[in-house]
Amino acid sequence: MPTIDLVDLGNKKVGTVDLSDQVFGCEPRVALVHEAVVMQRACERRGTASTLRRGEVSGSGKKPWKQKHTGRARAGSLRSPVWRHGGSVFGPKPRSYAYSMPKKKYRAALQSALSAKLADGKLFVVADLSLQQPKAKLLAHALSGFGGGAEVLLVAGKTEPGVMQAAGNLVGVKVLSADQLNVYDVVRAQVVVITQAELGPINEVWS
Repeated sequence: MPTIDLVDLGNKKVGTVDLSDQVFGCEPRVALVHEAVVMQRACERRGTASTLRRGEVSGSGKKPWKQKHTGRARAGSLRSPVWRHGGSVFGPKPRSYAYSMPKKKYRAALQSALSAKLADGKLFVVADLSLQQPKAKLLAHALSGFGGGAEVLLVAGKTEPGVMQAAGNLVGVKVLSADQLNVYDVVRAQVVVITQAELGPINEVWS
């Protein structure tokens, strides 16, 4: 069972805490994590690209000229794809790119991603995330002690409205609860900060 230091907002050790071996002690499975990230990104695609087919572009339906004896190539429509301003042949239409993967595989991918963050020393557990005031400046100063880069993921409960309010004005800082954890945000984050109170819900949801 992995053990990690329990720290305060100043990243000073105040104790230790045991982590679930099933969630934070897995062997890295790069291919599985990659599969989960690709799936998530596909589900986020808007799929709004659209082109006009030959039946949708403007233009007369009349045959431009007679079939024979003009010396020109035969033509049947001004809206032919081979003509300028003609319709598209195989252009995109609005569609959904979303698909799913088995829940057990996704759970294993998240466990692998969290375990990799812990192994790299990029995962911290804080005793409390309460701020004196819900201000972005205070939260940014606290996160600087964890060596956070451009992307920081905070796993805090919904009982921490001050943290969510303060993080709203910080670019690159994302706040999620245990049930909202996902592989893409964990992989993308350079630092993952989890409150001690959220360890129980994480184990309950993702074990």
